[in-house]
Amino acid sequence: MTGVDFLEIFFILMQIVIAILALNSRDLMIAVIAFAAFSFCSAGVFILMKAVDVGFVEVLIGVSVTLYFIAMFYKVERRSTP
Repeated sequence: MTGVDFLEIFFILMQIVIAILALNSRDLMIAVIAFAAFSFCSAGVFILMKAVDVGFVEVLIGVSVTLYFIAMFYKVERRSTP
């Protein structure tokens, strides 16, 4: 295994942990931040797989959707109900 393989495994494991955090979070802001981190890890995996264009698009989409979600907090409550 090379260093790139370890980085790919690290990013994929981080995606799993971040996805669980986002799904179990009651605070919507934490869920949105976790979504942004998931998007960043996805872009890292794509870049390590030599798909730089796909990684770049993932970053653009991740940032725009995250900003959209943060803007929506002005319209809804921040905490979800159980």
